[in-house]
Amino acid sequence: MAVNGEEKHHRAVIGSAKNFWLYSSKTGFDLTHPPKPTSTPLTPNVTIKTTTTPITIDPAKSALVIIDMQNFFLSPAFGRAKGAGHAALDELVQHAIPAARKAGMRVIWLNWGLTDQEIEEMPPTVTRAFGFDVMDDDEGVLDGHVFKARCAGTAVDKHGGLEHQGGHTILEDGKKGRKYKGLGSECGMVDDPVTGKEIDAGVLLMRDAWNSALMEPLDRMYKEGAKLESRPDVWIHKNRMSGMWGARTECQDFLEKEGIRTLFFTGVNTDQCVGGTLTDSFSKGYDCILLSDGAGTTSPEYAQKCFEFNAGNTFGFNATCKALADGVEAMSR
Repeated sequence: MAVNGEEKHHRAVIGSAKNFWLYSSKTGFDLTHPPKPTSTPLTPNVTIKTTTTPITIDPAKSALVIIDMQNFFLSPAFGRAKGAGHAALDELVQHAIPAARKAGMRVIWLNWGLTDQEIEEMPPTVTRAFGFDVMDDDEGVLDGHVFKARCAGTAVDKHGGLEHQGGHTILEDGKKGRKYKGLGSECGMVDDPVTGKEIDAGVLLMRDAWNSALMEPLDRMYKEGAKLESRPDVWIHKNRMSGMWGARTECQDFLEKEGIRTLFFTGVNTDQCVGGTLTDSFSKGYDCILLSDGAGTTSPEYAQKCFEFNAGNTFGFNATCKALADGVEAMSR
């Protein structure tokens, strides 16, 4: 609304006394979480351009969350051709991670990392998503020993499909050379694309296995960040698509302990593990920003676009790794 030819300034406090944002029609949304709405603005802060309106964040209360950038999802050792996930990796390396470190933001590596007990207790909804193994009727699949016979049969895709071509099992997306039979199965020997040597990839998405390690050069960057004296990088295991599902998770415990309120989401896949973690974080009251060029998916393009739209218009904000870097650079000046 214009008054005497000048646009009138509007302000608002959004949320509750314990968790609120400040809004200004001139500067956008303030996500710095000061003690009171009338408190002196917190500094240093970073203002970031989004697809809708600018946001200002407190780096000390913020974290860059990098989800599932693991060898299993990205490495050519598992038939992963270069695609959206690799493009996201490049943006993280070039812009988002250096910017987060420069600003003093925490970097959280949130990855699949299962235990034997979690495998045994995994519900069929999650188990099926990674494929499973089948046995012939005469092998006694229904004789009460089905849970003991995990990974003992023939691998099928998540739809139960079993096809062969040239001696290879064909996955639903056409990739050859499947090297696993579902969660908790041995991946066997693979060619390490970095060293060129054959190595044991370990058990699928279990902790401390090569297949669940970070794709290079992210693995190197994590190890460097973990040695930082101030606000070092942290690795947090998850056991579902979402790292924030349920009443409590290891990730939520860490965020509360550190006083982190604002989360920048990246990784793979945008519409699955990244999106699931973001929407659960949204429901739990965290500030959610999707860095869309730092998140990729193997799903059709409309899946990425759909999540970008909802991230920017309902769940929080949609920005880019470059926008974060630009905001941090302006702060440093």
